[in-house]
Amino acid sequence: MQTIVIAGGGAGGLELATRLGDSLGKAGQARIVLVDRWPSHFWKPLLHTVASGKRAAQATSVDYAAQAEGHCFTFQRGDMTGIDRAARTITLAALTGDDGTEIMPQRALAYDKLVLALGSVTNFYAVPGAAEHVFTLDDVPQAQAFHQRFLDGCMRASARHAAGGGDEGLDIVIVGGGATGVELAAELSHSARMLARYKVHALDPVRHVRIRILERGSFLLPHLHPRLSRRAARHLRSLGIKVCTDTAVARVEDGVVIDTEGRAYLSTMTLWAAGVEAPALCRTLDLTVNRLGQVSVGPTLQTVDDPAIYALGDCASLVNPVGGAIAPRAQAAHQQALYLAETLGRPGSPAAFAYRDYGSLVSLGPLAAVGVLSGTVGKRKLQVGGFVARWLYALMYRKHLMALHGFARMAARTAADWISDRISPPVKLH
Repeated sequence: MQTIVIAGGGAGGLELATRLGDSLGKAGQARIVLVDRWPSHFWKPLLHTVASGKRAAQATSVDYAAQAEGHCFTFQRGDMTGIDRAARTITLAALTGDDGTEIMPQRALAYDKLVLALGSVTNFYAVPGAAEHVFTLDDVPQAQAFHQRFLDGCMRASARHAAGGGDEGLDIVIVGGGATGVELAAELSHSARMLARYKVHALDPVRHVRIRILERGSFLLPHLHPRLSRRAARHLRSLGIKVCTDTAVARVEDGVVIDTEGRAYLSTMTLWAAGVEAPALCRTLDLTVNRLGQVSVGPTLQTVDDPAIYALGDCASLVNPVGGAIAPRAQAAHQQALYLAETLGRPGSPAAFAYRDYGSLVSLGPLAAVGVLSGTVGKRKLQVGGFVARWLYALMYRKHLMALHGFARMAARTAADWISDRISPPVKLH
């Protein structure tokens, strides 16, 4: 029985493990092993909702061990540190507890086929001070740390304001006007209003909680049509969010962000959302990588150096014959997981992977969204906004849940979320 090891339990890795477990694992044709450093999965496109306090990560996380038990694959918790291609093994670092004691020693895990689904991390583009003075949204702990800092900052500023601090408040600078930056800004604005409503702070949500987006390009959301970008910018400004385009960051210092023109932006908190790259591990695996550290793969998602190793999602570099390089997006990881689930257990030479761009949707808070749908009417791109876009945006997460759990459990989770939304505050209050 061959062993297929999947390193990384993100959107693509966990879906692939689930599908292979339901097919090859259940039939006893292969041993499927999923490896991840964390014990549970959270859908990365929703990390901004954890950072804003809209969503509790624990309520929507998927325990890898529980998913493995229900879908005929094995979960091994560990941080992958290297590959021995000759011996066909990967190395997992020792697992330690919160007190530093060793729970499991360093170990080797054998594979016949290895799928790298390592995701991506924040790219600081060598901007001085960025790595030292900003928050990022690469994982749940980082999002939770940002939310706690935001909550504490609002309460601290409220106390100073009550003591006669004038207009002293909270300055939040978000570097990067892509989807993550725009979605976080909108949700933070909503959270500031809800925290004031529940008397968690006594600040004016607009005058005292000052949110600013710095985007080096001429438009927010550069992957969308300029008309939609302008629409998103107008909506953010209507919420009191300052939008600064054509603004490149030169350096970040403690409490201030400085652009290339020498302008300084005071910042109680700085969130970096200006781009991603592959994890540093990818550059150490003796595999061909591009300038972003992504592993180069061919049309069948096999690495160009070793046919026994595959890569998918954000850590993979695949040039689409039509449209150039595939952007690191959740829909690309989903399509590649579907492709590998069908081809890994099939004998013979598989057909090349073909990526189809179905469009993009961006949330602008609880009641608004913008985006474009591709291929909905012939080959035309359909621009959407308002309630329709918001409804379609919510469906993306439900589609992910259905891929992991099936329709019945997805529907049950949707009903549970609906009930929870109506009996709980709209944001976390502590």
